[in-house]
Amino acid sequence: MLRTLAGKIDQKMPAFPYISAAVVIFLVSTFLRLLYVLPAFNPTKAPPRLRGQPTRLMIVLGSGGHTSEMLSLLRNLDPNLYTHRSYIVSSGDHFSASKAVDFEGALQAKWTHTPGNALVSPTYDISTIPRARRIHQPLWTAPVSSLRCLIACFTCLRAPSTQGSLRSNKDHHQTGTLAPKTLRYTYPDLIIANGPATAVLVIAASVLLRFLNLRGTKGKLRTIYVESWARVNTLSLSGKILVACGLVNRMLVQWEDLSRKGQGDFIGTLIQ
Repeated sequence: MLRTLAGKIDQKMPAFPYISAAVVIFLVSTFLRLLYVLPAFNPTKAPPRLRGQPTRLMIVLGSGGHTSEMLSLLRNLDPNLYTHRSYIVSSGDHFSASKAVDFEGALQAKWTHTPGNALVSPTYDISTIPRARRIHQPLWTAPVSSLRCLIACFTCLRAPSTQGSLRSNKDHHQTGTLAPKTLRYTYPDLIIANGPATAVLVIAASVLLRFLNLRGTKGKLRTIYVESWARVNTLSLSGKILVACGLVNRMLVQWEDLSRKGQGDFIGTLIQ
C-alpha cells in the first residue's frame, strides 16, 4: 500500500529536470528582455514629433546647486515643443518647488510678450516624492527609504491631471495651467535629470515600466542625465551607477576630459 501511495505521489509531482528547465528559461527570458529595454544595449531613435503635439517633459530637480544648474540648462526651453513639464522634487525641498514656479512664470512671460511666439496650451505640474536618503541617515535604513521613493516614482510617471489652475492637495501634488485648454498626457516622453540620488530611482522606475511593456510606454520614457558642472575628473556616484547599469539613453558631461575617458558625451558647457 505504501509503495502504491508513493508511486501516485511521484506521478503527480513534476520531475526536477522540468522545474529546472522552466527556471532557466524564465531567467534567460528575463535577462534578454532586460537587455532589450536597457538603452545602453539597445539604442533607439526618438519617434518624430510635430511642433505643438502634446509632449510631456519630466524634470528631476535636486536641491540647491543642482536645481540652479537644471533651470539654467532649461533657460531656452521652447514650451511649444514640450507642452507639459512635470517637475519632481524631494520632500522638504521647498526651494526647488518655488524655483520651478518662478521658472514657469518667467517662461510664460517670455513666450507671451515675445513677437512671433505663441503658446500652445502649455501646462506644468510639481510632484513631491520621499527622499531616497536623507543627510546623515544611517546606511542600514537607506533600502527602506529608497523603496518608498521608488514606489512614489511610479506614481509620478503616470499621466498628470492638467485641469484647472495652480493647486495643491494632501499628496503634495501641484498642477499649474498657463492656458485654459486641457490636454491629456501619458507617460513622459523625455526625462531629464542631474545630480541627486532621487534621479537614479526615477530613471530606474522608467526602465522597469518599459521592461513590463505597459500600455502607453512604447516610444516614451527616454532619459538624459546631465552630469554636474562641478564634476571635472570623475562622474558622481549617481552618474557612475547609471553608466554602469546602462540605464540612460544619453549621458552628458560638461568637461571634455570626462568625454575623452568615455564617461559621457561632451557638447559644450550647458549652464551659465
